[in-house]
Parts: sequence; C-alpha cells; structure tokens
Amino acid sequence: MLVGTGVSCGTGQGGGRAADGDERARMGSCFFVSDLHGGVERWERLFDVVGREAPAAVFLGGDLLPSGFGYVPPADGDADFLGGFLASGLRRLRVGLGAAYPRIFAILGNDDPRTEEEAVLELEREGLWTYLHGRKAALGDHPVYGYGCVPPTPFALKDWERYDLSRFVDPGTVSPEEGIRSVPVPESEVRWGTIALDLQALAGEDDLSRAIFLFHSPPHDTVLDRAALDGKSVDHAPLDPHVGSIAIRKFLAARQPLVSLHGHVHESARLTGAWRDRLGCTRLLGAAHDGPELALVRFDADDPEGATRELL
Repeated sequence: MLVGTGVSCGTGQGGGRAADGDERARMGSCFFVSDLHGGVERWERLFDVVGREAPAAVFLGGDLLPSGFGYVPPADGDADFLGGFLASGLRRLRVGLGAAYPRIFAILGNDDPRTEEEAVLELEREGLWTYLHGRKAALGDHPVYGYGCVPPTPFALKDWERYDLSRFVDPGTVSPEEGIRSVPVPESEVRWGTIALDLQALAGEDDLSRAIFLFHSPPHDTVLDRAALDGKSVDHAPLDPHVGSIAIRKFLAARQPLVSLHGHVHESARLTGAWRDRLGCTRLLGAAHDGPELALVRFDADDPEGATRELL
C-alpha cells in the first residue's frame, strides 16, 4: 500500500553533514528487531548476528521483556532478565566488538511494565544502549527519535497506552483511564494525553528529511497494522482489523521522515504478505513476527529502499 503525497522522493543522501568513509560504510548495516518478549533464543540469535556482523546501529522496537509466558533463564543464566541475562549479553558484545560495538537504540512497548524503566536507564548509564522513548539522539547525520506508546488495546496494562487523536476508543478496546498501571502517573496525563500531542512535542519544528523514527505502534491502515480481526464484533459493532495509530500516520504523512520503524502487530506480515510500506517519501519497515524466529530487518540509513528482512 503506497500512499503518495505528490512530493518528489530522493534517497535521503542530500543535506546535512557528510559522514566520513568509515562511518558511511558502517552506516550501511543497521539492524531492527521488535517484539522479542523476553524470548531467550531470540535474544541469543540477535547477540550472535550482531557479534558476527558488527552493524553501525541496532534498533529495538519495544516489547523486549518477558510477558505472559514469563522468563525461563538458561541453565547457567541469571534469574534477573534485564540486569542479568540482557545486561550480560550486551556486555559480552561490547567486550568482543570493542570500538565496533554498535549504537543501540531502545524503546519499551505496551507489554513491558514501566516499573522496568529504571533498570533500562541503568543500562544506558553503563553505556550499553540509548533509551529513546520521547527523546532525540543522532546516528551520524541522521537524527533519531523514539516513541513507545500505542493507541488503546484490549489488554489490561496501560503503562504505554495513550488516546490517539482524541478520547475515542475503538470497540473491543479498554480506555487508558481503565486497566492497570505499574507506576502512577498524573490524572491529567491519563485523561488528556494523546499520541498526537506527544509527537508534536517530540519533533517540534525539526527538519525530519533525514530522520529515523523508532515506534512500537505502526501507523493506521498500512500493511504493518493488520490484525486478525476479520468478521469479529463486540456488541454487534464490527472490529477494525487495522489497529495502528491514526496520529502516527498523520504525523508521518505530514512530516515525511526518511524511515520509520514499527512493531506491535505480530501477525500483520503473515496476513498481508508484506513487512514494508510507504507513506509518501517515508519508508515504513516492520519487524513484528508471530512465529518463534527472530525477524531481523537490515537497512542502510542512507538508502533504506534496499532493506531486507530475514527470519533467524
């Protein structure tokens, strides 16, 4: 589904500070994964391929931590997932790769309890990754932005849920004002916060023509947000199989960053047969996957049109 905007799209190589030869060569190998849900085998596969290929950057698109099935530590592993297993794996990579250790950008997703945010920040203080939710960083001359919140879902945990454009919720979903939260937040944020307002505050008036955005939610009505809801209804109201964010879609269409990375809807690639899309000049890449494998997206930050996806 290619949605045009009537603008001419280049490769994203113009403008900004040119990277030197070594930096530009490494920039051609960025990795993106999402929705690992604490799966030890998936994480180990990621550690292995990063150690072998030494990409310039790794983008982690949320739902990183153990969820419903829980964390089953390796026989000789640490019972603590974030501060134990995950931190140890990243430290081993840093020792093994030395100066070639990649920039790692991470956000959490709607299945990750916000009580773990402090542990995530502790790994940032150790220099193992950059926590990107609601923040801006840089990869060479590419500004990088992160945002983990999703529109209302049917699930109970609401730490990373926001109203989308307004206080409307789709049939079958639970309002952000209901459900549970693992950390308290101001009532005004719960009632009046929206994804649209958050993105406006995050990007401001920045030039996004070379920007990379790391989201958990996909944009609405694309091949990346297709859920298995066909023919289903709640109280006789049909459910929309496109469960992505309208606010994210409007933001991308209006601001046209170079590339936007998405997860969240596990079955979408299987249902649509596609893991990439476009909104005007913005390349949309999806790494969510509903099988046991690790879905690894490789892309060049200067030419994302050539992105590939492999199941490991």
